Amino acid sequence: MPKQTFLSLSEDKRNTLIQAAKKEFSRVPLHEASIANIIKDASIPRGSFYQYFEDKEDLYYYLLNQLAQENNKKLIAILQEKEGNLFESLVEQFRHMISLRHHEEHKDFFRYAFLNMNHRKENTMANNIYKESLKNERSQTLKLIDTSYLNIEDKQELSHVIRIVGAITFHNLVQVFVHDLTDEEAISNYETQINLVKKGLQKEGVD
Repeated sequence: MPKQTFLSLSEDKRNTLIQAAKKEFSRVPLHEASIANIIKDASIPRGSFYQYFEDKEDLYYYLLNQLAQENNKKLIAILQEKEGNLFESLVEQFRHMISLRHHEEHKDFFRYAFLNMNHRKENTMANNIYKESLKNERSQTLKLIDTSYLNIEDKQELSHVIRIVGAITFHNLVQVFVHDLTDEEAISNYETQINLVKKGLQKEGVD
């Protein structure tokens, strides 16, 4: 995670470094990325970099956490739009997530992230896809989910549900890049799996 010196920078200076990092991590996988390229593009001394982050891995996983937070904000917006329908919201959010691979800003970053998976990356990305949702039972995300049609007992069970669908979502995102699936193929696979979960969770008599 970034050091306080980074957080104390002006927004412009933080963004300059972040954009330089995204550019480098979109050029090559993490293990090939060069701090020299990042600091050159950001126009900062090497010493300053280490005042902001421990190493390139620290910066990389900070970027992943930022993306996780953006993902959670999107989920909140979709849940509000879908009036708390969890399954409709998940499918809509998945559509949004895979659409990002077509954006110049994100496509290569995501491609290298998912194609060069390791244990730490997997834990960071899988856990953080819904990390903000699971911070506590009073989180905004959990509050927005309409549980009246779900066959669950309490918020704790809802938290477990979120973990399960988070794992399904992560697995499907990996498959998109590993197998170079079309959007239609990816969405079809995801909907099939989410519908299986839905069958097990939805109360009888609820459409």
